[in-house]
Parts: sequence; structure tokens; C-alpha cells
Amino acid sequence: MESGTIGEERARAGSRRRETRARRTIAAPAYITRAIPPYAILDEEALARIEATAERILAEVGIEFRNDPETRRLFAAAGADFDGDRARFEPGMIRALLGSAPAEFVQHARNPAHNVVIGGRNTVMAPAYGSPFVMDLDRGRRYGTLEDFRNFVRLAYMAPWLHHSGGTVCEPVDVPVNKRHLDMVLAHLTLSDKALLGSVTAPERAADSVEMCRRVFGADFVDANCTIMGNFNVNSPLVWDGTMTGGIREYAAANQGSVIVPFILGGAMGPVTNAGAIAQAHAETMVGCALTQLVRPGAPVIYGNFLSSTALRSGSPTFGTPEPAAGSLVVGQLARRLGLPLRCSGSFTTSKLPDAQAMSESVNSMLAAIHCGANFLLHSAGFLDGLLSMSYEKFVLDVDFCGALHTYVRGVAVTEEDLAFDAEAEVGPGGHFFGCQHTIRHYETAYWESDLADNDPWETWSEKGALDAATRANARWKAMLAAYAPPPLDEGIREALDDFVARRKAGVEDAWH
Repeated sequence: MESGTIGEERARAGSRRRETRARRTIAAPAYITRAIPPYAILDEEALARIEATAERILAEVGIEFRNDPETRRLFAAAGADFDGDRARFEPGMIRALLGSAPAEFVQHARNPAHNVVIGGRNTVMAPAYGSPFVMDLDRGRRYGTLEDFRNFVRLAYMAPWLHHSGGTVCEPVDVPVNKRHLDMVLAHLTLSDKALLGSVTAPERAADSVEMCRRVFGADFVDANCTIMGNFNVNSPLVWDGTMTGGIREYAAANQGSVIVPFILGGAMGPVTNAGAIAQAHAETMVGCALTQLVRPGAPVIYGNFLSSTALRSGSPTFGTPEPAAGSLVVGQLARRLGLPLRCSGSFTTSKLPDAQAMSESVNSMLAAIHCGANFLLHSAGFLDGLLSMSYEKFVLDVDFCGALHTYVRGVAVTEEDLAFDAEAEVGPGGHFFGCQHTIRHYETAYWESDLADNDPWETWSEKGALDAATRANARWKAMLAAYAPPPLDEGIREALDDFVARRKAGVEDAWH
């Protein structure tokens, strides 16, 4: 057994190493540019059949636009045939409207070093989004609070492998429903200097989000550049509600980004078959993307998709399963054929704990997102419990895997230095490479190094407390928060933001539903 002094010193040294690694995370890469190509799973004939089915859905079944006369007016003026709220579209009409949408665009961050390029061969990773509950090993599952929200913004800022601050990283239920968007956007703009998502829960909240960015970047800059985006869900099947379309119009009119996302649970909001669900989602997504171009041609928009399966015996949603993962590969092909940036997949899981099920399902979904060519990866970190819970431990476990993906997508370099013939000549038959010059040149950078994996021998691992991955993750997020320091912000900008939030809050009564 170790003496108490030696054991305590090792513990202190381990703590110092964790804190040092936590501090280094501020220098995050801006975004990934992939060296590996996307994977094409279907041939031309199969893709054309899916596209034809989507066009048939639009022409024969149609899309309903509820509670938004202005959106109905815009589509009617563009040639849609309306019967009440339901619109039908001639084949090719929606696709033609998408011709003005950019294939690639920059979302500007408060810190220009964190600007992200969305589209092309680029991938931008953002945290999970929308959970009403949060979880950690110390306090269990509970409703999210504003302090939890701020903590996850801090963690995303500190995370070395996340490029984006995200949006509703958890739902702060201790703040009135009609005012919490102000606190959330304020947290993103002050506790981080990465790009962000704004509110989508009402058109006026979308407008507030854009206005807060004008306080930070300046009105003229915002009019000419994307500084904020909104993530908008279709009410599948085949319904666009006025809350969503009104928000899309607010963002597009201000030249800000919209992420258009059907949320299809197979057998509930779409067919159980992959091809049928993809065809429906393709129709829904194209219409949402087209709305942005009717409002302002050239407005940035992302073609999104959220395919999930269902446990048909119980009706419960399932996440991280193989069928939606394969479907994501098809969705990637469809988005590229439209020439639009893609949002797809994420660290999906139905597991209730940050355990083996959680990570195996998440890895399955994240690899599908990488191989389908996703440009904007929402739900990259923290997703647990079928998106009902945001987990502190799962967050850092996912971030660690995102780090591995940064290396994975670089592929295999084949330069003279990489081919290492000089190492072969130096070592020769029966030798070893540990001390050769090639190894010495590369030993610090040759392999990606996990912040959480334990690679010690059993005896060393046991002496250190036999900690499992979730327990190590618990220590990791605490060390990150302890090391957090906010990015600098001009005092005048901070005062302008605080004043805007205070005036907007004072102007309306609290609403909790």
C-alpha cells in the first residue's frame, strides 16, 4: 500500500494535471475541414425515386401552413395552389426557389477567431439542444435552471472540440417562459465568444435575439452578415405552424440563418420505412428552406434532418439505432444534390445514464453524421434520456469523442515524412521504433490523446481508485468550470445588452405557460 503522503501527492498531481488540461481548452479550433469524403449509400436511380416521391407528396398531398397568413401569401404569390391552409406545389417549384440559397456561408462569432464556415467540406459541432431536465452524478435528474444553462454555455466555451455555443442547451424552467430567451441569448453573448443560436419559440423572441446581436455587432454588420441562427422544427407530418414560419421569416428578413429540421419518429410522425420517412422529410425541409428565399433571396439556410426510430411494441422513441444512422447517409446525398449545407444526426441515445448504451448509441449516430457529410452538428454533446435530459458527465464524454473525430476526419496523410522510409532504414529488421529519429520528431503529435480514457495498467488504475468513465467525467466538468474565465467584452456593449434585456423584461408581465 502507498503511504498517505505519497498517495496524497499523487492525487494532488492528478488534480493539477486535470486543471491544466481544463484551462487549455479555451484555444478551440474554429471548425473542421474534413479530408475524408462523404459516403454515398444510394445510386442515382434510388435517389431520383426518393426525390420524385417527395415532389409527389408536395403536389398531391401538400403542406399545411397554420396560423400564418403572410407565409401563405408568399407561397401563393410564388405559384402554390391553396385549399384553405393546405398548399400544393407543382413539381420542381420548390427546388427552383432554393436556387438563391448559399451553398456555404460564414456565421460570425463575437470573437472573429471563432467564426465558422458552414457548408462545403466543413463541420461545425455544437452542444445538445432543448432538454427540460439536467443530470449529474451528484444531484441526479432535475429540472434545468438558468445556472445550469450558464454552466453548459461555460463548458461549451471551454470545450476544446466544440466550435459553437449552441442554443437552448437546457431549458431554464426557473425563468418565465416569455422572458427566458433574453437570459439565454445574453448568456451566450457574454459567457462565450463563439457563434450561437437564438430563440425560435415565438416570432417576437426571434426578433429579440437578432436585436441583441445588433447591440454586439452593429446593425449594418448584422444586415450584411450572419451572426445568429434559429433552429426550426416542422410539425411532422406535413405541417408548418405559424410560430415556426413566423420565426423563420424574422431571421431571413434580417439576413440571419435558419436551420430547417423535420423531427420524424418512424411510425409516429412519419412512415416506419427509411425511404418513406426520408421522402417526407425531404419535402418538409425543402419547403421550409424555400420560405427563407421567398423572404430574402440569398438568406443563409441549412437543410436539416432528424430521423429517429420507435419501439413499436410500446410507442417509445428510440435514438442511436442503426436505421436512422443509415438514413442520414441518404439525407446527406439529397442535401448535396440541392447544393445546401446540411445539419444531421448527433450524439443520440435513449439511455438514462452516461453508460455503455449511451456511448455506443451516440458513437453510432455521430459517425453517421460524419460520413453523411454533416456541416452543422447540433446535439454533439450532452444528449441523454431521449433528449429529455442534458447530462454534465455525458457532455464531457461526448466532447472527448468529438476530439477523436477531429483526428479521424483528417484521414491518412501520405507524404514522404508520413511514409517513414528513413525510420525503416534506421531501425532495420528486428529493431524497435521507440528511439528512432522519426519517432522523436513525432512523439508529441503522432496520436490523439483522450482527456478521459484510462490507459494505465490495472494495478495503477486500481491504486488511483478504480474510477469508471462517468466518475472521471464528473471530475472533468467540475475542473473545467473551476478553471473558467469569461472572454473579454467591451463594457459599453455589455451595458447595451443589459439595458435591452431589462427594458424588454419590464415591458411584459411574467408568463409561466
